[in-house]
Amino acid sequence: MRENKTRTSRANRKTGRRHPLATVGLLAIGLLFTGGGYAALSTSTANAQTDPSSQQTIAEGQKLFAANCATCHGLSAEGADGGPSLIGVGAASVDFQVGTGRMPMQRQAAQALEKPVQFTDEDIAAMAAYVASLAPGPAIPEGEVLDAKGNASVGAELFRINCAMCHNVAGAGGALTEGKFAPSLKGVSEKHIYEAMVTGPQNMPVINDMNVSPEGKRDIITYLKYIETKGNPGGYELGNFGPVPEGLFIWIFGIGGVVALTVWITARSN
Repeated sequence: MRENKTRTSRANRKTGRRHPLATVGLLAIGLLFTGGGYAALSTSTANAQTDPSSQQTIAEGQKLFAANCATCHGLSAEGADGGPSLIGVGAASVDFQVGTGRMPMQRQAAQALEKPVQFTDEDIAAMAAYVASLAPGPAIPEGEVLDAKGNASVGAELFRINCAMCHNVAGAGGALTEGKFAPSLKGVSEKHIYEAMVTGPQNMPVINDMNVSPEGKRDIITYLKYIETKGNPGGYELGNFGPVPEGLFIWIFGIGGVVALTVWITARSN
């Protein structure tokens, strides 16, 4: 029996016949390489379409910029009579200004007002990628700096030192000069708060990492979100505008009520 198998094996080798499973193995290897190559190509194409730095995204952003922003900022974002240069402002500035509806402006005013957003997230990302490609600048933040899980106590101290003089200690906002104002920070997303700190929009100074570290910015965001959700344990907040409206309230209603009560008691006694 063994001699017959040996003779058959030798006969197959002499006639050039392959093992019956050889064809199946070759097909499996071919399918493996074909499928792997297709998957790699599909992944690279998808990454190119979603990658903010891809040439396709930048080209799309340039078209959107030319159609919606070039009138004020110039065709190459070099600036014009209606708006400043955007070279070097970074993707974070575009994401903040356009993502909060401040840009495009409805009209020239003391400062751009927040309004409904005019573009989709994809369009905003494309314009941000185009402006970022012109020169280095602050990138759109991501990761744990936006999780609002920092130290609220440290954030409160940093906010009082760097922000409260304009935005009020409770982030309620306040008036500035020449019709300008610091807006309320209630309801502002973590990403836009961080972007405002690193880009300095409107009249706000830039708070760079040398002044407040990324961890410190995370703490500030944590503090703002804490006071936004915890309410006011001291009673009615009166807008959180500080001692001036509170004092005015006491003068008008408190002392006014005492005077009215005194007059009423005197009138009854007479």
